[in-house]
Amino acid sequence: MTYSHEVEQMCPVTKGPHHGPAPIPEEGKWVKAYQISDISGLTHGVGWCAPQQGACKLTLNVKNGVIEEALVETLGCSGMTHSAAMAGEILPGKTILEALNTDLVCDAINVAMRELFKQIVYGRTQTAFSEDGLPVGASLEDLGKGLRSMTGTIFSTKAKGVRYLELTEGYITRVALDENNEAIGYEFVRLGKMMEMIRQGVDANEAYKKNVGTYGRFANAAKYIDPREQ
Repeated sequence: MTYSHEVEQMCPVTKGPHHGPAPIPEEGKWVKAYQISDISGLTHGVGWCAPQQGACKLTLNVKNGVIEEALVETLGCSGMTHSAAMAGEILPGKTILEALNTDLVCDAINVAMRELFKQIVYGRTQTAFSEDGLPVGASLEDLGKGLRSMTGTIFSTKAKGVRYLELTEGYITRVALDENNEAIGYEFVRLGKMMEMIRQGVDANEAYKKNVGTYGRFANAAKYIDPREQ
C-alpha cells in the first residue's frame, strides 16, 4: 500500500466500533453480506437496448453468490433472441459479480443483468422472506403450461381501431365485434399446449381443434374478423 506524504505525517487515531454492513433479507434470513458468496435469491429484472427497440426480462436464481439458474426472455428484436441463446449458456455457473462484468452480447440483456445485480445485492428479491428460497428450476413456473413466455401483442390505429394479435391465452385467430363494430371477445389457440399434444403423437388438426378457446361475448358477436387480414 502506498500513502501520500501528507498521510505519512499524520498521527494514528483509533477507529471506533465496527458494526459491519446493514443486514439484508435473503431467503428467510437476515444476512450481513461481506462478499459475493454471502448473496442468495431469485428475482426478475428488465433491460432495454440503446435504441430501445427491444427488451429483455431476465430471471436469475442465485445460491451462495453463484447463478444456478437463468431464464432469458426477449421481445422486439430478432438479433436479441440469438443473444439470449448465448446468454443462457454463459450465465449459469458464474458469480453475480462475474456476470455483471461479462459481455452478454445484447445491450438489453446487459442492462437486465445490471438491474438484477442491484436488486439481489440489496436484498430486494422475490425470495427475500422465503425460507431457503426456491429450488433450481422455479423460474419455469413463470412460463406456465407448454413453457411459453407470456406475451401480449396489440396493434391499433386511429383510423381502423384495435387488433388483438396475441394474449396470455394464446394466438388470436378471430376478434368478435358487436353491431357497433366494438370488440367484445376473441378466439384463440393455445400454441404451447397444441405443440405439446403434437409432440405426444396427436394429429396436428385434432390438436389444433382441442386447443381452440374463446373469451368474452364471442358467441354473441354480430361478425368476426381475422385481426391479421381484415
